[in-house]
Amino acid sequence: MPHDHADHDHPHTLLPSDPALRVKALETILTQKGLIDPAALDEIIETYETKIGPRNGAHVVAKAWTDPAFKAALLKDATAVVSEMGYYGRQGEHMIVVENTYEVHNIVVCTLCSCYPWPLLGIPPTWYKSDAYRARAVREPRKVLAEFGVTLPSDMAVRVWDSTAETRYLVLPQRPKGTDGMDEAALMDLISRDSMIGAGLASAP
Repeated sequence: MPHDHADHDHPHTLLPSDPALRVKALETILTQKGLIDPAALDEIIETYETKIGPRNGAHVVAKAWTDPAFKAALLKDATAVVSEMGYYGRQGEHMIVVENTYEVHNIVVCTLCSCYPWPLLGIPPTWYKSDAYRARAVREPRKVLAEFGVTLPSDMAVRVWDSTAETRYLVLPQRPKGTDGMDEAALMDLISRDSMIGAGLASAP
């Protein structure tokens, strides 16, 4: 049979099975061949993690906390509002913002793959793409939240939103107490990526 021979010398068989290790192995090979510049890769990753997102999302949330008219427009048509702020593009074409309140806590998942609002939150975290999170966030959201350090009152409802290729979600976390005198820039520092997915809360000042 043509495929009976051992193929241990084929390049794909030399790559480890773990996705993170495979990425690192590919990066090493491409670097050795002079096809990529590690410094350039680091800069791109840094840009997505700290500039393109999640700071963009934090800007949107902080503005919603301080501007009631903006918040109302955001909850009504998030796609139009964030696009006007310059936060649009692939993986963020159709946005919906869901608000956390004293009655409801929202959490976002993508059960089919890892759909995620890149223009607002940057690169999705590894755990968001994991099979465990994608399955358990739907079945047992309170337990998942507890593992993230979020313990909710028993009378607070938990609503799970499933992102798709057509729609992405951003959670508008509750504004922490004691922040009345803070401006947008200061408020942004309290808003984490996880709080805008619903897997965390905004930090106290």
